Amino acid sequence: MTEQVIKTLTDPSFLIALLVGIAVFATVFTLLPAFGGDPLKARMKSVALERDELRAKQRARLAAEADRRRSGLREQQSTGMRHIVDKLDLRRALADESTTQKLRMAGFRGQNPLTKFLFFRLVLPFAGFALAAAYIFVLGTLGDKPLFMKLFVCVLAAYAGFYAPVLYVSNRATKRKKSIQLAWPDALDLLLICVESGMSVEAALRRVADEIGAQSVELAEEFVLTNAELSYLQERRQAYENLAGRTGLESVKSVTQALIQAERYGTPVAHALRVLASESRDMRMNEAEKKAAALPPKLTVPMILFFLPVLFAIILGPAGIQVSQHGIFGDRPSASSPQ
Repeated sequence: MTEQVIKTLTDPSFLIALLVGIAVFATVFTLLPAFGGDPLKARMKSVALERDELRAKQRARLAAEADRRRSGLREQQSTGMRHIVDKLDLRRALADESTTQKLRMAGFRGQNPLTKFLFFRLVLPFAGFALAAAYIFVLGTLGDKPLFMKLFVCVLAAYAGFYAPVLYVSNRATKRKKSIQLAWPDALDLLLICVESGMSVEAALRRVADEIGAQSVELAEEFVLTNAELSYLQERRQAYENLAGRTGLESVKSVTQALIQAERYGTPVAHALRVLASESRDMRMNEAEKKAAALPPKLTVPMILFFLPVLFAIILGPAGIQVSQHGIFGDRPSASSPQ
C-alpha cells in the first residue's frame, strides 16, 4: 500500500495534473475580485444602508419618546398618589431643589415623576417593614435570635425601602451621565462641522441630534429639548443653562458658557467649539488611560486567589504525587536486610 502511494506521488503525470490544478485555482482566486466588482463600493454601499437604517430606527425611537412625553404632560396624574402627596405635604418635607435637579439629571421631568418619587418614598418603608416582619415572624426566620434583633432587621428593611427610590434615581442619573459623556466629544465635532458650514445653532443642534442618536439616545434627546427651548424661551441663555443643569457634566457646562458668551458678545462660536472639542477628546483619553493604569492593581488579588494556587498545584503536583507513592527518601534497603 505504501509503495503504491509513493509510486502515485512520484508519477510525472500526477505531478503535472496537480500543478495545473493549483495554477488554475490561483488564477481563479486572483481574478475573482475583478469579476465580482469593486469591493470598496459594495462595502460603502452596505455601510450607507446600515447607517440609514440605524438613523431611521433612532428617529422613530426619538419620535416615540417625544410623543410619550408630550402625552404624559397632557394626561392627568394619578389622583390617588397626588391626593396623598398633597394631603401629607410631602413636597415640603421630602423634596427640595436638589431632588428636582436629580430627577432631571435622571431623565424624569415634570410634576408626575416627582409625585411618584415622593409617593414611593412614603410607601416603600411600610412595605419593607411588612415584608421583613412576615419573613421573620411568620416564616420563622431568625428563630433563635432575640426580639430586639428581629425588630432591628425590620427597621433596617424599612430604612432600605425609604432610600430605595433615591438609589434608583442616582443609578439612573449615573448611567445617563456616562452615556452623554462618552458621546459628547463626537457630538462637539459634529456641531463644529455644522457651525463652520454656515448653519445656525438651532439647525446644527437638530442635525447633530439626528446623527448622534445612534451612539447616545440621551444626548440626542437633550439636543432636541435644547433646540425646542431655544425656540420658545425668552432668553437663549436659559436654554443653555438648562442643558448644563440637566446633564450635570463640567464639559457640557463649559460648552454652554462658551455659547452664552458668543450670544452675548458676538464672538465666533467655531473657535471656542474647536478648543472645547479638543479638550473633551483629551479628557476622554485621560479617563481611558486612568482606567488602564488602574487595571494591574485590580488584577493583583484575582491573580493571587485564582492563578497562583493553580500554578503551584501544577508545579508541585508531580513532586507531591511522587513523595506520596515512594516516601520522602524513596525505597531504600533497611539496615537489617542482607547485603
